[in-house]
Amino acid sequence: MTRISVGILGATGTVGQRFIQLLEDHPWFEVTAVAASERSAGQRYEEACHWLLPTPMPEAVRDLVVGPIEPGLDCRLVFSSLPSGVAGPAEERFARAGYAVCTNASAHRADPDVPLLIPEVNAGHTALIEVQRRGRGWSGLIVASANCASIPLTLACKPLHDAFGLRALSVTTMQAVSGAGYPGVPSLDILGNVVPYIRGEEDKVEAEPLKMLGTLQEGRIYDVPGTISAQCNRVAVRDGHMGCVSAAFERAPEVEAVVAALEAFRAPPEVAALPSSPARPIVVRPEPDRPQPILDRDAGNGNSITVGRVRPCPLFDVKFVFLGHNTLRGAAGGAIHNAELLVAQGWIA
Repeated sequence: MTRISVGILGATGTVGQRFIQLLEDHPWFEVTAVAASERSAGQRYEEACHWLLPTPMPEAVRDLVVGPIEPGLDCRLVFSSLPSGVAGPAEERFARAGYAVCTNASAHRADPDVPLLIPEVNAGHTALIEVQRRGRGWSGLIVASANCASIPLTLACKPLHDAFGLRALSVTTMQAVSGAGYPGVPSLDILGNVVPYIRGEEDKVEAEPLKMLGTLQEGRIYDVPGTISAQCNRVAVRDGHMGCVSAAFERAPEVEAVVAALEAFRAPPEVAALPSSPARPIVVRPEPDRPQPILDRDAGNGNSITVGRVRPCPLFDVKFVFLGHNTLRGAAGGAIHNAELLVAQGWIA
């Protein structure tokens, strides 16, 4: 197929750089435009960007001139890694101008007409795009990726909710410093320390999975009628968000049934065929000391999540540990995966 021209909003930031890295040899997408703040606009990307990733800056983007964050970019699809305060109105301007917007920002995640997507979980929620277009009067679209801790939590819960009916869960996260962007948490605040607070994080982790696991009926999403209690912590790990979960279900399962449901989970055929889809979205580790960020965050090229320590819970039904790569599946990689789904479903020609 002819590759689709794409632009990156917030291209000089860490997530913007990750978009460019992951798209370098993508079979469907080609980066033809980069946009950033007024401070960078008008410069060559190589001059404007302090490249932070271990792989070299792709040659194809070095000479691209950084544009302003306004419609007029030479592309049909934009990936947004803008700060939330900027992202909301900027993404709406692009959708109004006819662009498809796949955003990693949080500005539109809770909007009732914006799909909050994980392709393996709720690919059918893209039908909400028609509601969005009718209600807002634009020809473009916005779809959002979830919070970087909500994504692995929701993936782990999807097969369990389908099999047993999610009723309530308690999750305590241990989140990597890369989730705070660059330069992130000051070294004297995080080395040898745990910070038991991430602004706005717990609200997102408590709300977003319920929307993604919900059902689309008559043009609106009905959240799963469960309850999530989250406690989110920043820890001295570079990449990889981990969470410890205790879960209660409508139909209390045996541990063996939970493990079997997790191991059997696969993407539907439409999603499994996407370039970024891992063969196994969920990897189950039987060892008593797994998952670990340094050993398991790159499972499935960073697009799989890992679950381990599945065991009975004396308070609820079962408890387990999950791990996901927060800047791959949890950020740029998740938004690219969403865009692939839009192409496969015909939303992007």
